[in-house]
Parts: sequence; structure tokens; C-alpha cells
Amino acid sequence: MVSFNERIEEFLDYIRTEKGLSSHTIEAYGRDIRSFAASLSEKNWLSVDTQAVLRFLSDLKAKGYASSTICRTLVAIKVFFRFLKKEGVISTDLGRYFDTPKIWQLIPEVLTMQEVDHLLKEPNPDHFLGARDRAILEVLYATGARVSEVCSLRICDVSDQMVKIQGKGKKTRIVPIGNKALLAIDHYLLHFRQKADSENSTLFVSKTGQPIDRITIWRAIKEYATRCGIEKNVSPHTLRHSFATHLLANGADLRLIQDMLGHEDIATTDRYTHISNDRLQSAFQAFHPRP
Repeated sequence: MVSFNERIEEFLDYIRTEKGLSSHTIEAYGRDIRSFAASLSEKNWLSVDTQAVLRFLSDLKAKGYASSTICRTLVAIKVFFRFLKKEGVISTDLGRYFDTPKIWQLIPEVLTMQEVDHLLKEPNPDHFLGARDRAILEVLYATGARVSEVCSLRICDVSDQMVKIQGKGKKTRIVPIGNKALLAIDHYLLHFRQKADSENSTLFVSKTGQPIDRITIWRAIKEYATRCGIEKNVSPHTLRHSFATHLLANGADLRLIQDMLGHEDIATTDRYTHISNDRLQSAFQAFHPRP
């Protein structure tokens, strides 16, 4: 009997030679399918059902994977099982039972404005870690920056009204920042930040003065969310999504949100209109006297 790994290699050869996909896409599909295969343990892969796929995708979401990654993974699984059906290895195309997810359907949880307020107030600003973390949370929500972008912020990147953010592909964008975030930064710098060598020094650092990393921020947000009773799956990206969703809900233009998030394609930003529409529909059903 041909093993799962051998079938995966056949599939990769197929899409490499017949589909003309880029090497990056082929590598990504290979990683996605091997990861799915590993989740099956000793189970006979020929008898994989839809529940196994759903459990795998749910696990990815619970681990904080980006919605675009989860979407790509499902596409890879669909194409793989379509290939197996075409080759006569299986009798049913498992992928046909899954609609390719619209990107907005897999967006991580969005916090309410009240939940954001609770989360941002949770760090204690009377000591170094609390002051630093409150400033980080304020910046994440005030600017919609990615966690990696916040890690790379320098002191000189923050002005009285704007923040200069180094985005993907080394593209720089200028984003407005609110007074509450600026006050949190000033408090951290004035009372707890070690003396910086220059204005080019990293803004957020550890107690030993080393630049902070993404995992540290991720863990801190998880801890603060738990402490203030938020049961949603919260990560740094949750604040980015909340930033965009709240701006849109309060009437901000989609193009402006696109610029602030650093999206090259307006379609990526447009997913937030679906979130807002869903919430409008839910509110209508819940509160209109004749829904």
C-alpha cells in the first residue's frame, strides 16, 4: 500500500509540472498537507472524513494562525483530495464538502470596545512590566500595527500625533496615534525605560534593555485577557482587527483604514465590511420589533 507521504510527493510533482504554481506556493502546500497528515496520527488516511479536516482547521485557529494561512491550508487540502479522486485513489472528493472560506469568515475574534477598555487597563503602570505592556497594548489598538511592527518601533518613530511604522517589505507608513497611547508611552519612557543610547534605540525593551520580541507580547496579552475575564481567543492580531472593525463601525472610510493597516490590496481591508454587516444583521434580528 502506498503511504500518505508518497501520495503527497506525487501530488506536489503533479502541481509542479501540470499546474505551474510558484515554488513558494508548492512549498506552502507541502507544509500544509504534511501538517494535516501529522494530525491524523495512525489513522488510515484513506478513511479521512470531514470532521478530521474541521478539527485540524479549528486547531490552527485556536493556535492563533493567521486567517490567510488557514484559508490557504484548506485550499491545499481540497486540491490534494481532488487529486486523489482524479487518480482513483479515493472514490469521493472530500474537498467538495467544503466551500473555500471567504477570508473574513476566519478572522480572529474581534473585541467589543468595552473589552478593549478592560484589556488595556489590566497592566499595572506602577512597575516596569505593567507600564511597558500598557503602552504596547495602547499602541497596538491605537494604530492597528502588527506585533512585529510594534517590536521594531524606535523612540524617534513616535511624534506628538503620528507614528512611523516599518511595514512588510520595508515599506514605511505614517499612522495617527491617540492621546491615551501617547500618555502611556510617555509614562513608560519617563519612569521606567532605561536611558537610551539615542533616539534610534528600540522603544519597547526587556528589563535588561534587549528589544522585546513577538512571543513576549503574545504571552502578555494572553495573560491580561485571562485576568480581566475575556473568554475570546485573544492575540496581538485581535487588537489589529478590533482597531479596523471599530473604525469602520464608527464611519471611517475604507481607503483610510487600508492605508493605516498597510494593506496593498483594498480587498484585504474589505473583509471588515462583512464583519460589520454581520453585526448589523445580528442587531436587527435581536432588537427590531418586527425582524
